[in-house]
Amino acid sequence: MYTIYTYIRYFIQLPARPRGGASNRKCKQLQKETRETEMDEAEFEEILDDWFIESLKLYGDLHVYQLEFPTRVIEWTSAKTVCVASCDAVKQNHILELGLPAKLFAPNKGVCAERDFRVLRGGFSPGPVSVLKHVPETRLIVTNDGRAPDLLVWNLGDDDGGGDVIARVASVAASAESRGGVAMATRRAEVLHGRRVGDVQLTRLETGQCLYKLASSGQELVSSFHFASDAVFLVACGNGDVLTVDTRASTPPCHDPAPDFPGCSGAWRTDVRESRLLRVSTCGRAAVSDPRNPAATVACQARLAVGEPPGDPEDVCASWAPGLDDVVAVSGFNGLVQIYDTSNWGLDPRAVQPIFQHRGHSACSPHTLARHLWHPQKSRTLASAADDASLHLWDWTPTPERT
Repeated sequence: MYTIYTYIRYFIQLPARPRGGASNRKCKQLQKETRETEMDEAEFEEILDDWFIESLKLYGDLHVYQLEFPTRVIEWTSAKTVCVASCDAVKQNHILELGLPAKLFAPNKGVCAERDFRVLRGGFSPGPVSVLKHVPETRLIVTNDGRAPDLLVWNLGDDDGGGDVIARVASVAASAESRGGVAMATRRAEVLHGRRVGDVQLTRLETGQCLYKLASSGQELVSSFHFASDAVFLVACGNGDVLTVDTRASTPPCHDPAPDFPGCSGAWRTDVRESRLLRVSTCGRAAVSDPRNPAATVACQARLAVGEPPGDPEDVCASWAPGLDDVVAVSGFNGLVQIYDTSNWGLDPRAVQPIFQHRGHSACSPHTLARHLWHPQKSRTLASAADDASLHLWDWTPTPERT
């Protein structure tokens, strides 16, 4: 096994396999759980070998970094840096900013010696981190622990390398009526946050001043926020409804109900790209519609090949590719990150297959939870992080049979 791994590492530039430490213990624990479901160690090693060999032809780039902690959050802080944080409720919870491998940006990848992630800065959070957002055009991030609605604001330090400590600089108190974690979206100097529709507010980070509060008593859980303009934002609810809020108007928000899928009672995750609204349910249904015309029927829909629903609806992540038309990524099911082409979807919700699957996290265990994030500038590059304490950076290569 070590010989095969070393051979593959030479070609795809994986870092050396971790030995010892919390991350390795976590992987061994997941391996044990896998073996308890009628998979012995030899079968597990065979699956891992198959994925390594398969990766030689699947990826333009593939980099793996083993963290010392499980994580469920990942966020770009620039085109060449990413921030991750631990999700376990332990005494010390880490927040790290990592530099991406220089090989990813090298014009001649074959002669580039820098092939690994670099730890640029680090800090400790008083609790686990379940939500982490970068504030655009700043060196600030905002976090939430998933247990209380309050937010913490952190300074990542200077871009020129001055200082290596991520320091907490402020906190944002939420509504006293809120209980539990929150959804967030950020823009320069402001954060939009709330757990339920009736809690939604826009807050200035520097002062903690509430700039806008949604006049609603709704109790629907919020899954995500999306800024549409300076004055308009969308509130995506866990039940699939989407509210379009105009902060200049005194009228109630425009209501776009969830797609009508008989027999589908799962929660929903939402992403918006220009005039297209993507909604993916935990039961594997997906729909695309126009948020500007809530009264219209969905433009297309499909049944995704995602397998069993996740244990927690918040584990599902769905997003549009920023540089590819009609392409979306879905994660949170069985440790996979799947890529779909929505141009093949129709008005009938037929079953569709992904055009690509990243199985790097599920190779350790199908019970692993993976989250993904598209690179803001490289159209086929994604980062994915998982609670198996691994961070993957990969550039997928389409093949004729997939396209």
